[in-house]
Amino acid sequence: MSPPLLKLGAVLSTMAMISNWMSQTLPSLVGLNTTRITTSDTLTQISPKEGWQVYSSAQDPDGRCICTVVAPEQNLCSRDAKSRQLRQLLEKVQNMSQSIEVLNLRTQRDFQYVVKMETQMKGLKAKFRQIEDDRKTLMTKHFQELKEKMDELLPLIPVLEQYKTDAKLITQFKEEIRNLSTVLTGIQEEIGAYDYEELHQRVINLETRLRDCMKKLTCGKLMKITGPITVKISGTRFGAWMTDPLASEKNNRVWYMDSYTNNKIVREYKSIADFVSGAESRTYNLPFKWAGTNHVVYNGSLYFNKYQSNIIIKYSFDTGRVLAQRSLEYAGFHNVYPYTWGGFSDIDLMADEIGLWAVYATNQNAGNIVISQLNQDTLEVLKSWSTGYPKRSAGESFMICGTLYVTNSHLTGAKVYYSYSTKTSTYEYTDIPFHNQYFHISMLDYNARDRALYAWNNGHQVLFNVTLFHVIKTEDDT
Repeated sequence: MSPPLLKLGAVLSTMAMISNWMSQTLPSLVGLNTTRITTSDTLTQISPKEGWQVYSSAQDPDGRCICTVVAPEQNLCSRDAKSRQLRQLLEKVQNMSQSIEVLNLRTQRDFQYVVKMETQMKGLKAKFRQIEDDRKTLMTKHFQELKEKMDELLPLIPVLEQYKTDAKLITQFKEEIRNLSTVLTGIQEEIGAYDYEELHQRVINLETRLRDCMKKLTCGKLMKITGPITVKISGTRFGAWMTDPLASEKNNRVWYMDSYTNNKIVREYKSIADFVSGAESRTYNLPFKWAGTNHVVYNGSLYFNKYQSNIIIKYSFDTGRVLAQRSLEYAGFHNVYPYTWGGFSDIDLMADEIGLWAVYATNQNAGNIVISQLNQDTLEVLKSWSTGYPKRSAGESFMICGTLYVTNSHLTGAKVYYSYSTKTSTYEYTDIPFHNQYFHISMLDYNARDRALYAWNNGHQVLFNVTLFHVIKTEDDT
């Protein structure tokens, strides 16, 4: 009888391991780490960051809906991770179900054998009782041998009882696994389990559509200014710092020009981080002193106003030479028509999405602001617009998408008070406040690549973020 006993021992050991695995592992598997599975209507608790969200929405004057969406982080793919976990869990449950089915077949087969053996043992036990009552008729030796064999079989009876209990437990496990598979399948359908490749393709398609949409956007209109972000504290009360809006994404050089006059030294830094730490990469000694703080770096060259003149200089950082210079006809200079803070800020050079600009004032326009679009190579004036805003009453100004925005002051409480569109040759009074944290702005320029305003605020180099309103182009737009 030893082989059947060994076989039963192996089966029971296997059942014990399965029971232990299910009691310890199933709860954590069902938990899916951060997703709680229940049998109620709400089967999952998913973080809001896992889906596409509408960040803001508005309606333009023609009734069209404008909205902003925030995409989930692509590298996390948290929703897809849960889908993979569900698939893996379903596979494990299915594999486990198959293993238990095989074990159950084996158990049923062995169980039939055990039941038959149990019946035989009970009959044998009855015969032994009868023989024991009449043992005087048998030889003592043969009786003893039979009794010893019976004693060997007696421990099998409680094992058989446990075996029948374990067989019932396996049946219960099968039913629970069947229910669990149903729940997991429902959850998988509920959350929409996409393959990673499918999800990735959906993201790529959406990005392509967004890029196509961006190409249809008209140039933006300024709606809001937020900040500032203080980047560094350095230099005198007046100065300029800037990056090149036409530089590549990998080129983040910063140029620094302290003071509004009596200086020819331009300091270059390879990045904002180097600028903050003071890790200067190169120094340029210009052939002329500059006037004011309203310089601009555009497409690798520095454009500045030559001291005590209305001459504009184009200086190449790559060659270290002056590439062009031209007198800005009738433009006032040397504190004739500066901004309210003075500092020889008569001629303001700037750039936006459209190109290079000069903002200044002339006697012919009664000291009011003149806007001129310049050829970036020759510095020739391509076209000019005369406004009715007095240059000496402006705190600072900057161009965005061909529109000049003028602040009413350079001191605390300043706001964008006036704008002039070169596209329509019309102006309007605006009311866009911004936080003049250090109370004295002597340079304020827009960078189209960064979508930010660079400012020199009382010896602080700061950045302002801008919010622009875009309208989608139609076929009728030129």
